[in-house]
Amino acid sequence: MTIETKTKYGSISISNEAIADVVSDAVLSCYGVVGIAKRNSLRETIIEIAKKGNFSQGIFVSQDKRNVTIDLYVVIAYDVKITEVLLEVQKRVKYIVSKTFNLSIKKINVFAHSLKKVN
Repeated sequence: MTIETKTKYGSISISNEAIADVVSDAVLSCYGVVGIAKRNSLRETIIEIAKKGNFSQGIFVSQDKRNVTIDLYVVIAYDVKITEVLLEVQKRVKYIVSKTFNLSIKKINVFAHSLKKVN
């Protein structure tokens, strides 16, 4: 699905995949986030983190007109305060998506899928 925007120069279509790509960059730059996980089993999560690259399976974007809802499944580093990391992910994603696409964010749901020990 896409979001259509009209400007004085023409129309712009923003796909959910484009939003998911920007969201994945924002999430992975947050302190305490090890990776983005599928929302399936833990074993598949470990395999998916090892691959690193196909993050669209852990980011779900839905919209109604110009309001966007984003669901994220992240893997958090062991020995960090989980609530602070999740709050920072929410803030960063909202800021980046709002600035990049000029969209209003209805809701950002961040789920701590699992913990991973980082050396």
